[in-house]
Amino acid sequence: MYLLLGCGSIGHRVASHLKSNIVIIEKNKDKVKVLEDEGFRVIGGNFTTKAILKRAGIKNAKAVLILTKDSKLNRKVVEIVRNLNTEVPIISFGDDGEFPSDVIVINPSDAIASIVLSKLEEIDEHKKFSKFRRILSNCTRLAIVLQDNPDPDAIACGLALKRIAEHFDKSAEIMYGGEIGHEENKALVNMLGIKLIPISEVDLRDFSHIALVDTAIPGENNSLPRNAKVNIVIDHHPVDAERIKAEYVDIRSNVGAASTILTEYLLKLKIDIPEDIATALFYGIKTDTQNFTRGVTPEDLKALVVLYPKANHDLLAKIQTPSMSAETLDVLAEAIRNRKIEGSILLSNVGFIRNRDTLPQAAEYLLNLEGISTVIVYGLAKDVVHLSGRNKDIRINLGEMMEKAFGDIGEAGGHARAAAAKIPLGLFGSVTDKETLLRLADEAIMDRVLKVFGVKKK
Repeated sequence: MYLLLGCGSIGHRVASHLKSNIVIIEKNKDKVKVLEDEGFRVIGGNFTTKAILKRAGIKNAKAVLILTKDSKLNRKVVEIVRNLNTEVPIISFGDDGEFPSDVIVINPSDAIASIVLSKLEEIDEHKKFSKFRRILSNCTRLAIVLQDNPDPDAIACGLALKRIAEHFDKSAEIMYGGEIGHEENKALVNMLGIKLIPISEVDLRDFSHIALVDTAIPGENNSLPRNAKVNIVIDHHPVDAERIKAEYVDIRSNVGAASTILTEYLLKLKIDIPEDIATALFYGIKTDTQNFTRGVTPEDLKALVVLYPKANHDLLAKIQTPSMSAETLDVLAEAIRNRKIEGSILLSNVGFIRNRDTLPQAAEYLLNLEGISTVIVYGLAKDVVHLSGRNKDIRINLGEMMEKAFGDIGEAGGHARAAAAKIPLGLFGSVTDKETLLRLADEAIMDRVLKVFGVKKK
């Protein structure tokens, strides 16, 4: 049973929620009768009196709620209650610094201000989302462009946005640059029957609107022309907002995956989430948070609560355990053979590759080596050196490290535990022989990585 001391308007609302599980102490006789008529258990008397508190059952109370507007009176009552019961949790209105540390203090002014600010945020969000709906309403055909070599989070977001467009009776196609290379990504696309179109096969002039998901700036980590007009951007990667030119922008670096944002959209629009989309979105959040161990936020958890019962977990198990291709096995072998270790950092140049998605798979495998906390694996594909890194040292943000090491000569970024970069091979020298250039790149990459990590080369 809970004990309520001070039954004003707020106290009455609290009591109404707890009803049969609360005892109220009230000294006003007329109010006692009204409360009793409403079905509450009421003890008539002054709650500063020990005998009244004992009669109300202070010894067995689950918690005591002191909700008067008089902070000085509340402090006095706290002392009386604590003398009668040293362990009962106490919640009181008042100012934080004026009460013992074991009392949960609520400042009514702060609470009201917080509610007002929350409502203002809701107004802003509603206005912003109305713009999203208006853009889709005016759209005739939507091009949904994913990041190059899309991962499960990007693929899931594309699928969800396509479902939203169809809800508005609009045609939409999901397109990407690069390859669907990682074995698990191929399994996701194949087992869920997701239709993805290489952007090289598309004429963007056939589409009235363009959306970027899980990527934000045309031509950066996506195959859109740099001057492309983008209507919608939805992403969760940190980016300079001033560089984004789009009608509608929703970038939240405070969530673990873009799939969380698209799940919220489906719920806001009251669109039923079918099994295939729930499975993809669930897997998108799972992979981008590295099995829910990296950067999981309350928003991600809310999305997972919705998606988990709708997802096909037997299918997810198959997606997560696909067969390994011969090419992936060859790259892994090269990564093991060519590994160089400096302290707890492992670097490996795997040479020429056809599929850049073999690199993160090799990096993830090598991270299991004893004594290794950071791995960077790199190789050459189509005149570009691709780097993939994995990290388990909690003191290091690998995304920031990659940006410091390679941001001035290429594209780099990521998260604390996973990051990537790509650098034009020509930046490492003027000779035309690719093998010679790759050797030069090998030395430059190692020097740059060790420098930002503050490690001296042996």
